[in-house]
This record gives sequence, structure tokens and C-alpha cells, in this order.
Amino acid sequence: MEERWLGTLGPRVSCVSLGCLNLTGAYGPTSEDEALGLLDKAVELGVTHLVTADIYGMGISEEIIGKFLKTRRPRVSVATKGGIRFMRATGQRYVDNSPAYLQQAIDNSLRRLGVERIDLFYVHRREASRPIEEVVGALADLKRSGKIGAIGLSEISAETLRRAHRVDRIAAVESEYSLWTRIAEREMLKTTAELGVAFVAFSPLARGMLTSSPPNPASFSNRDFRKRNPRFSPENYPKNLAAVSRFHELASEMGQDPATLAIAWVLKQARNVVAIPGTRQPEHLAACVEGSSLRLTDDDLQKISAVFPEEFPWGARYAETQGLGVEELA
Repeated sequence: MEERWLGTLGPRVSCVSLGCLNLTGAYGPTSEDEALGLLDKAVELGVTHLVTADIYGMGISEEIIGKFLKTRRPRVSVATKGGIRFMRATGQRYVDNSPAYLQQAIDNSLRRLGVERIDLFYVHRREASRPIEEVVGALADLKRSGKIGAIGLSEISAETLRRAHRVDRIAAVESEYSLWTRIAEREMLKTTAELGVAFVAFSPLARGMLTSSPPNPASFSNRDFRKRNPRFSPENYPKNLAAVSRFHELASEMGQDPATLAIAWVLKQARNVVAIPGTRQPEHLAACVEGSSLRLTDDDLQKISAVFPEEFPWGARYAETQGLGVEELA
């Protein structure tokens, strides 16, 4: 599989890497054995980079990856995220980017992953009242200490990235990007390219909508992120599904799995883009990886864009409770 740089100093990783939220059952039930089997398949397919977070299953995703690293010893790099705190007693979540908490979060992630260094550590969400310069300065100290190899930022604005990059080199920005979430095209794609920062695209399959089997909101469990997401509401979902159906028809005409086509489109947008689809099914991951070798022409890109109406998608990207710490214009 093609490899791309995570920032100007690396490491180089597979252009299709794996987002690991799904290892915890956030989008449907799974088991540890199934999760480990998926990771085995990912390595077999050429995936060399795993992306997780301490809040994914409250540490479960990191623990599964830690077991995978210990028992299989694969040649992969691992990124994780921290900076969101969860109060079990109240169910409250809030953003904490204080140096003390980030160091605590990194130490906990190191323990769960069973490693001495985290290859790439992202600030999961930005604490708006705390200067980003203070946050990056603290992470730069942790990088010098050897606990992390590189610094990343998630769901930030281009302005925040520029400020952060002046303090220390930012290796990657992680933001949502797909055919139904294109806000990165406003500023972030060109800013990351200019600064030599990787753009890591999460949810490149539109939370399952651009796969061969779009989700049915009636089947969502209470744990499913999409159950409260505006784009899957009774008002918006039928319109979004109708638009996506036209994309499925185009994929069929082109002889491609919809996921393969969607991943190829994301990777085509810029040379610094890395896609991190998340899935529970090895066969779905295989379809995503095929997107790394599909070469789209300008004519293909025009056809793909033409199937979506100007109003697409319907509904906000997050419900109010889901957008904690997100800076728009990311």
C-alpha cells in the first residue's frame, strides 16, 4: 500500500490506516476476539498505523491494541488522543488541556498500550480558554522526554494550527472529511499542505453511509453515536439516504464498491491526506484498502461530485452534546 508522511519528519504510514473506535462496540456489538481478528486482518492488508483515544470505551480500545502489540508484535505505529475527561459519577464530559492532565493522560495511555513511547499523541479537543501555545509547549516537553514521538491536534481551526505550529512542529491534524463533510476544504487542507502537516481524515465513509450497506437508524442501540446525530434524524435521514443512493448507483456503474470509491476520493484530494476508516468487519476494511490503489481521473471526480445535490448533507455534523470542544472551519 502507498505510504504517506505524518508531518515532514515522519513516520511514513499506510495511506489507509485504521480508526479504532469501533473496537469498543460504539457502532455495534463486537468482542475482544473479533477486535483482535480485525487488527490481524489490517496488518495483513498492509495497514501500518492505528489511531485510537483514551476515551474510546474508556480505555478499552487502547487495552485491546496493547494486547495486540504484545502478542503479535506487528510493525505498526500507534496514535492516541487525550484531553477529554469523563466523570463517571455524573456522566459529565469536559475538555481539560492542562499540562498536568495531559501528562496524566499520556502516562495512562502508555500503561494501557504497554509501550514506552506513543508515536503520535493528539489533543483530542481544544480547551477554548487555555492558550494553545501553553498546551503545545507542555507536549513539546513530553516529546523531549521521550514519552511521545510527535504532536497532533484534533478538530481545530486553521488559525489554531498556525499558532500551535509556531511553538513546536505539529505532525498531524485529525478532522472529519468525506463526501458528506467537506468543511476542511475551506482552509484546513491548504493550511496543512503549506505547513507540512498531515491531514488525517476520520469518518471518510460518512459514518457508514458511503458503504455498500448504509445503516438503518431504527437499528441503532443507545450506545450508537449516530442515534442522536442530526444527520440520522427522522427528518434528515431519508433525504441523505436518497442522495447517497445516487452515489451507490455511480459506484456500481464504475464497477467499484462504494467504500472503495469513497476512500479513493478522499485520498485524491491532497498528497498529505491519510484516511482512517473505522469498521468491525474485515471484508469492509478490505474494501477500504482497495481505495488506496484506485486511481481516479478528473472526469471521475466530476461525476462523483455531480451526484450530490447542493444542499447535501442535511443536518448538523454533531448534536449539541456531541460537539464538545470542536472548533469549526476545521
